[in-house]
Amino acid sequence: ATSMLTSGAHETVTAQGPSIDVASSEFQQPPSDVEPDADTVVATNVDVKKLEESKKKLKAKLKKAEDELVKVRASLSNEKAAKRKLYSSLVKIAQELNRTKIESEGLVQAAKYADRNWYEGGMWRAPALLPGVGDPGSSENPQRTVRDPVSLSDMFLDLIVVTAFTRVGVAVQERGTVDAPILAYLAIFWFIWTKEASYSTRFDTTDLSSQVERLFTCFAVLFGSLSSTEPFESPDGTRIMAVAAFVAALHFLLHLRVWFWFREAMSGSELHAVKMYGLFQMLMTGCETIVWLVGIFVLPENWEYRWIVFLVGILLELRVPKAFLANDFHAASSKRGVLFILLLGYILQSIVVKATPFFDYGDSPTPAQYGFLGAACFLLYAIKLLYVDDSFSVDPQDHALLVNRSAGFCFHVGQYFLLLSTVVLGAGMDLLTNSYLSATAALSNNSKTLVCGGFAAVVLAVLFIKSMHVRRVPIDPGQARLFYAAYVMQVVFVAAITFTSLMMCFAHDGKLGYLMLNEIEMLSVLCGFALLLVIMSWLDEAVDLSLYGGGPEGREYRVQPFGIWWCLGSHERYVGDFVDEASAGDGLAHLRPLLGSSFLSGSLVSSSASMTYQSTESLEGHAESSQKKKKKKNRSVSFDNTKIEDTIV
Repeated sequence: ATSMLTSGAHETVTAQGPSIDVASSEFQQPPSDVEPDADTVVATNVDVKKLEESKKKLKAKLKKAEDELVKVRASLSNEKAAKRKLYSSLVKIAQELNRTKIESEGLVQAAKYADRNWYEGGMWRAPALLPGVGDPGSSENPQRTVRDPVSLSDMFLDLIVVTAFTRVGVAVQERGTVDAPILAYLAIFWFIWTKEASYSTRFDTTDLSSQVERLFTCFAVLFGSLSSTEPFESPDGTRIMAVAAFVAALHFLLHLRVWFWFREAMSGSELHAVKMYGLFQMLMTGCETIVWLVGIFVLPENWEYRWIVFLVGILLELRVPKAFLANDFHAASSKRGVLFILLLGYILQSIVVKATPFFDYGDSPTPAQYGFLGAACFLLYAIKLLYVDDSFSVDPQDHALLVNRSAGFCFHVGQYFLLLSTVVLGAGMDLLTNSYLSATAALSNNSKTLVCGGFAAVVLAVLFIKSMHVRRVPIDPGQARLFYAAYVMQVVFVAAITFTSLMMCFAHDGKLGYLMLNEIEMLSVLCGFALLLVIMSWLDEAVDLSLYGGGPEGREYRVQPFGIWWCLGSHERYVGDFVDEASAGDGLAHLRPLLGSSFLSGSLVSSSASMTYQSTESLEGHAESSQKKKKKKNRSVSFDNTKIEDTIV
């Protein structure tokens, strides 16, 4: 009976003594000479079972507590990461709100200016700056305004100036070439328009004094355009000098008013730049007036070297870009675009006017004649597409006028030669239309030379203007090579078409002679060239569309600048590291749908601080910790055994 009980209770009975060994517990019965009875053995077995069950329950509770602790630690870690993201998001949103507030203040001022009455403040009131023109940084980060960039008075002046351009084109038709008087007269009309645009993009021109000055300028340009077909040594040359002197004197008086009203501005203030700008313009326009008056009243009219007077006067009309006071960039860009479009419209109107007498006697136009006029319209429209509309296609900070002054000067030179080549093309189109509709047996050399040469010059001028701007490519080498290849192909195609067009000017026979057997054939060839150039001009946009979908997100990747000309040496900081940091970590990528294109491009251009956080923590010790928000560059906050390192870049 004793051996059976001991085996059931996991005990071992030895021969030397009646000791009981409980294997499952650490309990041991004291040695005794008296054998336990059955009731004692049963009670002992029950206690052992209870101890085993309690130990199992305790182990289960400990394991459950450990699992819950792991879950709590993971939850706390996720909560910390979410709080860090929330903190960075709040910082970015605060920066965006601050930037939006700053921008909205300028827009509110511009809206008040646009909604006010033109006579508010007096009809003969003092000169006033346009909203946002005198603000610091307006030249580096120009903002769009709600006012109309081109007023009706500006449009009327543009029509008068374009009329003067077309009158210069009449001289090109008569002489069949471009000589010094044509270059000088066109430059004088161009600089008169530039003076008016320079003043109207800086100062309010709705008062009566500015309107009267604008009217007198229109009279002068209109009267001078009637004398733009004669050489320097003629009465017409003297009249052109008188027009230049009269307009220079008007602008001397305008800027005298500016200097007078801002003469008390202290050095270092914002209005001091306005005073210096007025003084500089007074000095330059005064010198211009003196030079033109000397040429009119002192030097003889038939002087052999009268061209020197024109050269000196034109050089004095040159202005340094961004001198003293920046202008309204977007308004100036719109004015240049409107002037060029009006010039193309005048050329098309001149073609129709040339063709009208041939249809005034009851003869309806033939399909071939309709095709000729349609081809002329298509050629001018393609040139419009090739023209650089810099108010939309180029970011302001990448525009040649805002890169540096050398690039700005080259940009203005390119604009002048673009207008000159367009005038030459228009003169050739008039001759070509007259030759085609009058059924001349052979294509005249003048019309062929002017049309082909003018077209080649227009293409070269557009390429030169586009090369003045800063281009941006992605930092990724593979994607950057695609953009480089696109730009190289554009240059190669432009060079090939320009060379072919120039060779067509002098070709009388041979392979190129077959391209100019008649007017309609030559015009069709030029239309094909223009269509090919338009397609190639969209090549970089096609690469952007294929890589980034054509949305504003592409600007977040195209951040590396490069320039073709030496004067475009960019001094801005390399931004590749910031892009890598923002794209590698969590950063603010989850805010892109909310913040849009301002996520990277806006923050990099405005030098906003992008933030990345790195955190390491130990799993030992307390799991809960707090984070202090201090505005320090590098900070380390310790809580017991938990360490959080935050680095603000």
